[in-house]
Amino acid sequence: MKIQLRFFASVRELVGAGQEVLAIPDAAATVGDVRALLVARGGSWAEALGEGRLLRMAHNQLMCKADTPLADGDEVAFFPPVTGG
Repeated sequence: MKIQLRFFASVRELVGAGQEVLAIPDAAATVGDVRALLVARGGSWAEALGEGRLLRMAHNQLMCKADTPLADGDEVAFFPPVTGG
């Protein structure tokens, strides 16, 4: 299955890309699984998306949790929490 990834703000700066199409294995069934696949790349990917990092996720432009299931063609976005004022 292929999904569209989008990265925003400091996540985009750390990984050096704003978007990517990713073919994921069948075992990667959730948004959290995709995050783990990206962290496994190591280096700046692990720094940007690691479990200790405060991070928001969206699935098809709706905020989501790590256990959100995926389907072919879905969009997943990662970005830091944002505050306003």
